Amino acid sequence: QLVESGGGSVQAGGALRLSCAISGYTWTSYCMGWFRQAPGKEREGVVVVDNDGASTYADSVRGRFTISKDNGNNRIELRMTSLKPEDTAMYVCAADLDPFCTSTYCSGGHCRVGTTEYPYRGQGTQVTVS
Repeated sequence: QLVESGGGSVQAGGALRLSCAISGYTWTSYCMGWFRQAPGKEREGVVVVDNDGASTYADSVRGRFTISKDNGNNRIELRMTSLKPEDTAMYVCAADLDPFCTSTYCSGGHCRVGTTEYPYRGQGTQVTVS
């Protein structure tokens, strides 16, 4: 249902793009974004765009990553620049198709990008920065 493309390998300081589309149905309200998983590290919500087009970024990528949303095609794109070796991970597109979806999840006074909690996920795409 979520079809991903992009990613690959790049040297530090370089740029890559990821894209993700909802296939098989036209949704008008959703939250959608990416989380990443690196070996030996916790899953991290990276970025999300909500129903209104507002975006939320993890501190680790803010200022370097930019998400855009194409409502007409139920598609999002992530432009990643100034990539660092610590950005190396499997990036997974995730979506919550609930019209009341939320961008962040908060617990114990700490809020984070909520994509790790979303029920719909793509197959993932590898990003490697050397």
